[in-house]
Amino acid sequence: MNLYGALAYNHDKVAAGTAEILSGSRMISDRLGLPSEDIRLALLSFENYLLANRNTEKPVLHISLSPAPEDRLSHTQLEELAARYMEKMGYGDQPYIVYKHADTHNAHIHIVSVCVDGQGKKISDAYEYRRSMTACRELEADFGLRNGADTERRNPKAELRKVDASLGDVRHQVGNTLKAVLESYRFQTFGEYNALLSTLNIEAKQVRGEYNGTPYTGIVYSATDDTGKVVSPPFKSSRFGKRFGNEQLEKRMLMNLKDLKDGKWAPSIQADIVRALRQADSRKRFVELLGQRRIDVVFRENERGRIYGVTFIDHNRREVFNGSRMGKEFSANVFNDYFKWLENIPEKERGGHSATELWQHHRHESSSTLELAAGILSMETNPRDYEEEAFARRMKKKKKAGRKRGI
Repeated sequence: MNLYGALAYNHDKVAAGTAEILSGSRMISDRLGLPSEDIRLALLSFENYLLANRNTEKPVLHISLSPAPEDRLSHTQLEELAARYMEKMGYGDQPYIVYKHADTHNAHIHIVSVCVDGQGKKISDAYEYRRSMTACRELEADFGLRNGADTERRNPKAELRKVDASLGDVRHQVGNTLKAVLESYRFQTFGEYNALLSTLNIEAKQVRGEYNGTPYTGIVYSATDDTGKVVSPPFKSSRFGKRFGNEQLEKRMLMNLKDLKDGKWAPSIQADIVRALRQADSRKRFVELLGQRRIDVVFRENERGRIYGVTFIDHNRREVFNGSRMGKEFSANVFNDYFKWLENIPEKERGGHSATELWQHHRHESSSTLELAAGILSMETNPRDYEEEAFARRMKKKKKAGRKRGI
């Protein structure tokens, strides 16, 4: 998030009456003892620091400190908590502004600052996560607060639920949902993983860089609203554990892919997709019908509205598949061309008719992808027993292996 975005996020809540400016340090002010509510003056407070160093890729700090709901802290205590945290993390001499948010079940604070000092030097962030955890444990002891690590150990259950940033404790919400996903779902690509997370109001991004001459790929997670808009600062995967980082996820995806090729699991939702496509008279209705079967579909589109990716999430069997993995008839191009064709049929002709009926009346328009769509509409929908088929394939392999050994 850039500086303006971080400030605007908090100032918008101030304007809505769900947050207030609590305190600040080295901030330009037009009111006695408090930073200005004018976002322009807040930006000016940081301007010289940012101009002094244009090389730091991420110069902005946006920190959230969230005491437990039972910890009732006064304004004065929250101000001191913020100041002492910034001092412990090496940012005590930086300009910063503290906001108190009261729009959730527990009051919490956000701190916006920059990690470039007045001489343009980047303030070290080495071992930042470890130092932050140490600082939080020390402050919990000093202020008599409940220990966050102990709370997490006492409530280890991971729940598969949508993240709701308005409820606060966003990092814990994201962490619990990520745990539930890894404990119960199978996917083979990062795109499939991210599509699944998007239905739970989480965005995952791969970030690439270089450390001591060695290239690396990391992952950051953010909370989103129901429209997909990011509504929280990004969290490094290390905040949740190694298994949520790129290296461990790749190992998991390769294992899932191998199991898929070995026939240990396979998609079983083709018949449901066919039925939904036959009954729907629009893309929206198609998504609704699949939702009734506990199947989510995530379309990825470019700025021109062209569908370039489609992922199906089977919540019954906890499996995720890109459409093309189930066959070329279920690829993104087919759905893009088919829904575009469907949209061009006049509303008066479309209303009340199933996709199959519409195809019978308008099939004179033809293309290779539309012919594939026609193939979907004419597919058999008798459900296949994929587990039985996978078992049969495994037994067949064992018999072959036995013959080779002369058994």
